Amino acid sequence: MNSDAPFAFPGLERIFHERGRLALCACLITNAEGMRFTDLQEACGLTDGNLNRHLHALAEVGVVTSERVRGHGRPSTIVRITAEGRTRFLTYVDELEAVVRGVHAQAASSSSRLAVQS
Repeated sequence: MNSDAPFAFPGLERIFHERGRLALCACLITNAEGMRFTDLQEACGLTDGNLNRHLHALAEVGVVTSERVRGHGRPSTIVRITAEGRTRFLTYVDELEAVVRGVHAQAASSSSRLAVQS
């Protein structure tokens, strides 16, 4: 980390740093076999348009793939996180956890200093 900018957080990838994409990747990480578009939409609370937009952004950078499958009845779209996407997302989560731990540590240290000064 750059000591001149301790709050720059270069390890946080912007592609994941949006509520909808964070939800999608978290959901797909826990469902390695993939999920149907409609199930993913319901699990993440997204509209068709929002889900499509986020999946397109994630697919452009190789984080997810989708495939149209035919079975009984109507065709379905199955969405999966890629191996690279899984690695990148888990690295992002680790970095985010480090940010949270650092903030808590700094807040506790700051509170201690304020209590001593009072």
